[in-house]
Amino acid sequence: MKKKLIFAAAFVLMTWSFVSCELQNCKMCATNIYENGSLTIPGSEAEYCGTDLVTKEAVPDITVGNLVTKVECR
Repeated sequence: MKKKLIFAAAFVLMTWSFVSCELQNCKMCATNIYENGSLTIPGSEAEYCGTDLVTKEAVPDITVGNLVTKVECR
């Protein structure tokens, strides 16, 4: 009986661990450069999840002359 309970508990924990990874908040982000409001140099997109996403979205816009570098996530 103990083996059945241990097996059931292990199965539930494994199932929960696989599902919890899929529930993370993930977005595709790119660092784009704009000149006078129009996209000049598009950045390549990469997927960010969890704390990496929060860190990426917290990057402020950088303005140098009429160029603005922005991190944009969708």
